[in-house]
Amino acid sequence: MLESLLERCRDVSAYTRSRVLQIWAELCEEHCVSIGLWNELAEVAAGRLEDKTAMVRKSALNLLIMMLQHNPFGPQLRIASFEATLQQYKKKLKELEPDTPSENDMNRLPSFNNTSGNNEVDDVTAGLNKVQLDSLPDSCLPEMEEDLIQKDGSVPDVGNLEQTRALVASLEAGLRFSKCISATIPTLAQLMASSSATDVENTINLLMRCRQFHIDSSEACLHKMLPLDKSIYEAVENAFITIYIKKTPVEVARNLINLAIESNIGDLAALEYIVGALVSKGNISSGAISALWDFFCFNISGTTAVQSCGALSILCMASKSSSTVLSSHLQDIIDIGFGRWEKIEPLLARTACIALQRLSEDDRKKLLLSNGSRVFGILESLVTGFWLSENIWYAAADKAIAAVYTIHPTPETFAANLVKKSLRSVFDCSGGEELQNEIGSGSVGILATVQVERLGRYLFVVSHVAMNQLLYIESCLQKVQKQKVGKEKMNYDFQQANGAMPADSSKEIGIDAELGLTASEDAILDTLSDKAEKEIIGGGSLERNLIGHCAPFLSKLCRNFSLMQKYQELQVSAMLALCRFMIIDANFCDTNLQLLFTVVESAPSEIVRSNCTICLGDLAVRFPNLLEPWTENMYSRLKDPSVSVRKNAVLVLSHLILNDMMKVKGYINEMAIRLEDEDERISNLAKLFFNELSKKGSNPIYNLLPDILGKLSNQNLKRESFCNIMQFLIGSIKKDKQMESLVEKLCNRFSGVTDVRQWEYISYCLSQLAFTEKGMKKLMESFKTYEHVLSEDSVMDHFKSIINKGKKFAKPELKLCIEEFEDKLNKFHVEKKEQEVTAKNAQIHQQKIDSKEDFVVTRNAGEVNIESDIDEDGEVIDPRNEGMTNSVNETSKTACVESQEHSVVSSDLSESEPDDTEIQSPNVVLRGDLKAGSKTSNMKDQKSHLSASSRRNTRSKQR
Repeated sequence: MLESLLERCRDVSAYTRSRVLQIWAELCEEHCVSIGLWNELAEVAAGRLEDKTAMVRKSALNLLIMMLQHNPFGPQLRIASFEATLQQYKKKLKELEPDTPSENDMNRLPSFNNTSGNNEVDDVTAGLNKVQLDSLPDSCLPEMEEDLIQKDGSVPDVGNLEQTRALVASLEAGLRFSKCISATIPTLAQLMASSSATDVENTINLLMRCRQFHIDSSEACLHKMLPLDKSIYEAVENAFITIYIKKTPVEVARNLINLAIESNIGDLAALEYIVGALVSKGNISSGAISALWDFFCFNISGTTAVQSCGALSILCMASKSSSTVLSSHLQDIIDIGFGRWEKIEPLLARTACIALQRLSEDDRKKLLLSNGSRVFGILESLVTGFWLSENIWYAAADKAIAAVYTIHPTPETFAANLVKKSLRSVFDCSGGEELQNEIGSGSVGILATVQVERLGRYLFVVSHVAMNQLLYIESCLQKVQKQKVGKEKMNYDFQQANGAMPADSSKEIGIDAELGLTASEDAILDTLSDKAEKEIIGGGSLERNLIGHCAPFLSKLCRNFSLMQKYQELQVSAMLALCRFMIIDANFCDTNLQLLFTVVESAPSEIVRSNCTICLGDLAVRFPNLLEPWTENMYSRLKDPSVSVRKNAVLVLSHLILNDMMKVKGYINEMAIRLEDEDERISNLAKLFFNELSKKGSNPIYNLLPDILGKLSNQNLKRESFCNIMQFLIGSIKKDKQMESLVEKLCNRFSGVTDVRQWEYISYCLSQLAFTEKGMKKLMESFKTYEHVLSEDSVMDHFKSIINKGKKFAKPELKLCIEEFEDKLNKFHVEKKEQEVTAKNAQIHQQKIDSKEDFVVTRNAGEVNIESDIDEDGEVIDPRNEGMTNSVNETSKTACVESQEHSVVSSDLSESEPDDTEIQSPNVVLRGDLKAGSKTSNMKDQKSHLSASSRRNTRSKQR
């Protein structure tokens, strides 16, 4: 019965598969599954994790959770522990066994009937007596086993030979189960990215259980739950609290610090969101916050500089929800963040700059009063100094400049000093014009007197200051608008409190509204904002400002390709600065747009191409009209040989299209090709893009599919790749009406295509559609459009698969029509095949005839040449008969071959004898299928011709 139930896990019905897995979970909970079937069931459940039906995957996940919870092998399922213990007991078994070893007998396993209740795990050595059990470190206690093995290099004796065999068999079964669960971790990682919220929630629960039983790699896989969708945030938060928060304050702090250290940029953003939410809810206690400060201040023994940096990162995350988190340790942030520890851990200075940005208004004022000059001096040395290494300086300078614009009362003046000092560190200001002219003239040796590293840092500083100046202008505009709205609301509340507004006041407001005076105030603010933005680069003023002087120099530097190829590190900084300037100023962007696309296509450095690709996305958002003519060039980045460039291109285009910042045009096929990218990350990003695109409106993929099909058919794609792409895209179309309309559209494409390969591709796409009754009828009605392609076997196979699909859901009447349609298809297929065979035979026959005629014409040309040689010998030929020829049949060919040694002419000539009797062979072109009589007469004529030729030769000799 259990074997049959195990087979039903692979039933064709999804409901049956799901229900059977649920029954198995109930049996596991009741401890009714023997160890002999345990691993088989685990392997079947692991295989069902990849089932195409969501409810089957859910049941498989719940079954594995139940199997872990009630497993008979122990609370710790580390593979290494099992292997070490098993190896020792195998040695013990080998010592006890006789010379002829016997195979492991699974029937000798201890029974699995006893339960301990409260979800406790049964002992695998339940069959051993109590005395042996007390001295046995069984598989339920692998840590004790390791300790015992490490002490004396041996394991305790469990009894006689049979009991040792039983224990070895139990350990082997436990090891197999542990390996089976560990092998599911990659599949669980894929399910974490599933579009089904149920899949993700149950996967998190299973991984939580795996972590509880110490399954290998389960903890690392759980980290992937951080950057997940908000639809499953509750499950993620509960798992996060269980794993990291429900501990002592010091343990909570240590867990969060380790997460911050190990996480990448994307995980850090998700971690910041979760930490902020937990702080606001009170799940992260004040004791944990104090422990984090202790780690930052090195008050806990053994704390490293990296841990101190991680603690400050978590505190910065917490400060978003509670502004008081940082206020009590302002002096510690300055002393430790910018003190001697920053040389040991350079990222500590960067994190301290982030902390300065997160300060509240009151804390900023307090900081300026107490340590303002010291803080700004530190920030200045951080930006203009050279004591940080190259790879750390850029990240630190980025946050330092941002901190200046956040906490300084007049950041533009302080930033101007930063730019000037950075400029002086490269070259004297008086020599700047000369340098610019030499770079414009293409001099490669100009950088011999300038340090490339310092020039790159200067370009970074000036461009980053320009970008922060733009953000500062926008923030000032928002403050003014906010103050305006607050003032209007305050006046309204005051008037409401003092009674109704006076008639004159209300009338005045109405007149202002009619005249548009209220709107004109907003227009004035917008005008001032635009003017301030243009003056950053200097486009709106006659005299260039400090940053504006750098713009033409930067443009000439980037256009000097020979110089950039020689100093590729400088090109990275120069192109990044150019991109920032282009984002700020529309005129500068329009001037250098051609340069940007030239570099993004031809630059040898993939870092430069990646940066420029990301910049294109920002430019498309800020200046969409300027970037619209370059849409095709943006899509071409999807074909870049570099993985990082392709990945950034997919991300940028996905963001623009899904947020309606770019229209989906006729180049979307390039994005579809990325579904089969060799890099799995890019392939997954492309799948995510099309999944999200299918949710917009009435599913744009439905309208794009015919165009994608046509363009992919003309590209040099592998058949397997094409099929996988189209199968994925068609699978995203769910509506029956769209499917029915696609049947008609695809059938109509057959009439305009003559390539057999495209016939196969179109028919394959038809076979992937989910046909309804209307769809089958449309396919039958469109028979005339594709009847000419039915001669191809591959096309016919796809139509047969469609018919087989239709028969499964068809009603009796429709099923009869489908069978008639099938007979019609088979009949046309046979007829087309016969016509093809006939046409091929006729073509072959015609080629043979043409080759024979070519042979005869070639031979006749040789005869004419021979006759001209005879004329040169002095023979007089009747001009009336000159040039008359006749082709020979197969018999004459044989005669000619036999007489070649005597130089006999092979064509029939007309000749006049002295008695005026004309001897002429019939001027008829003979074919290979003429009658034998004709061949005989021709042979006679040829003999007379030979005799006439011999007489002519005799007369010539007599002369």
